Amino acid sequence: MNQGRLQSARKAREAHRENIQKSLEHRLEVARAKGDEQLIRQLEAEMKYSS
Repeated sequence: MNQGRLQSARKAREAHRENIQKSLEHRLEVARAKGDEQLIRQLEAEMKYSS
């Protein structure tokens, strides 16, 4: 695989990871606003796992 393709693949993986992180953060904000303690714990665990 050439360097350009490798770099593109790395950028795509990083963008994907950032999008997942942003989604988790938003879901956590909503869960906190609703006071859903079980979902908060689940999302916090998911954030630890994904980082």
